[in-house]
Amino acid sequence: MYGLAVASTPFSISVDRRSPVPLYFQVSHQIEEAIEAGTLEPGHKLDNEIALADRLGLSRPTMRRAIQELVSKGLLVRKRGVGTQVVHGRVRREVELTSLYDDLERTGQKPRTQVLVNAVEPAPLEVADELGLAADTPVLRIERLRLARGEPLAVLRNWLPQSVLSPTDAELEQHGLYQMIRASGTHMRIARQRIGARGATSAEAKLLGERKNAPLLTMQRTTYNDSGNAVEFGNHVYRAETYSFEVTLVER
Repeated sequence: MYGLAVASTPFSISVDRRSPVPLYFQVSHQIEEAIEAGTLEPGHKLDNEIALADRLGLSRPTMRRAIQELVSKGLLVRKRGVGTQVVHGRVRREVELTSLYDDLERTGQKPRTQVLVNAVEPAPLEVADELGLAADTPVLRIERLRLARGEPLAVLRNWLPQSVLSPTDAELEQHGLYQMIRASGTHMRIARQRIGARGATSAEAKLLGERKNAPLLTMQRTTYNDSGNAVEFGNHVYRAETYSFEVTLVER
């Protein structure tokens, strides 16, 4: 067990030389877990690679590769004259029927919400099709900016039949949408989801602190209740460098 100096935060790394897992991966994985857990916070500075290698008893190429793995994932950044710093933890989200708010809250990432739109409007054709409604049927349109640890993470756009929910802005700021849907007595049974990618629009780039056409992950989801009726359609975009979806595959 070795101590890793990161600003004023003590952090220990355990290297098992008998393990078949490569040493660089052992180091990078433990630092990544510490970043995601919040032990190593954004802005914290790591010792230089030579000092880290010496402290852990590793070769410099091994330490350099471990750090480069995290730089490539967007978790660390090298700055000339400053050194290597923690950027932020990437949100890893399993593809299951939970909301982003639920996932952030569960992992201690302090979600915060800025409500951009909360209004009843005629449903666009795509939304009406997804919700099984006639075109121009009045639906609740909600648009929010979701932040984690003070950083913008995603722009969330949702449409719901009016009968499902009528939240205030204050409620949307304090609770996740799925929390409120469940609390209203609606049981969300199953969802159909599509994941993709595209460049940020000018408006999205401004909200997310990105440049125009920066890569964004996209997720469209239609959620159904026990009766098979659509209760929510979401069309969300996420900053690619801070977000990923995880899928478990099982052989049949």
